[in-house]
Amino acid sequence: MSDNQNLLAEQRRAMILDEVRRRGGVRVNELTRKLKVSDMTVRRDLDSLARQGMIEKVHGGAVPVVEPSTHEPGFEAKSGMETSAKEEIARAAARLVPPGSAIALSGGTTTFALARRLLEVPGLTVVTNSVRVADVWYGSAPDSDSTVVLTGGVRTPSDSLVGPVADQAIRTLHFDLLFIGVHGISAQAGLSTPNLAEAETNRHLVRAARQVVVVADHTKWGTVGLSSFAPLDAVDVLVTDAGLDPEDRAEIAELLPRLVVAGESDTDD
Repeated sequence: MSDNQNLLAEQRRAMILDEVRRRGGVRVNELTRKLKVSDMTVRRDLDSLARQGMIEKVHGGAVPVVEPSTHEPGFEAKSGMETSAKEEIARAAARLVPPGSAIALSGGTTTFALARRLLEVPGLTVVTNSVRVADVWYGSAPDSDSTVVLTGGVRTPSDSLVGPVADQAIRTLHFDLLFIGVHGISAQAGLSTPNLAEAETNRHLVRAARQVVVVADHTKWGTVGLSSFAPLDAVDVLVTDAGLDPEDRAEIAELLPRLVVAGESDTDD
């Protein structure tokens, strides 16, 4: 098979996966019409995606793989997901940070990408409950004039520090901006995570912030974890990527004060 054919197959399977996630399931005959390929080609694509654990085949089509609401991937597993989208989101989110401000960064791979961008912003006071985020500054040039405060706490699979020690530290602080990553965000459940202790720590982060900025790629919209920690009306800005479905984008724009789509104008609202 040529490189062009390989690329075409990858593009086709990406489109199929997007359809399955967006619509909650697709039928083979719908995909053959949409992609203008044979029934056999679609079935091979579905077989490939199912072997990778990305979809579940059912009679006549496919549905998303449903993970338990308590499932929490580790940092390394999440770092390989939607990497280009996270970098775009980080670039857009960094533009929201004025020099000299007091900010908080929650744990997560998107906030980790943002932290690397913020090394260029002078005079920050950064509070984080993420070991990985703190390491970005601790490993940077020694002449950095930013101050970084790492809360204590119990370490989660995503390398966040949570629990009573973290909660007590955050409770006494006040931030200009909070940048928070999420496991899921939806109109009904708001912001959610599969980790109960992390949910409580995130509640304290949200309460301590004058402005809450959620940084989340398009796959997070519609996902619901075990525990909600903030309603959607607690969010001031959502920074996401251009992979967001147009219907979802329209819904979010109605529900939130400001929507920033990375790679597009950062004045979208």
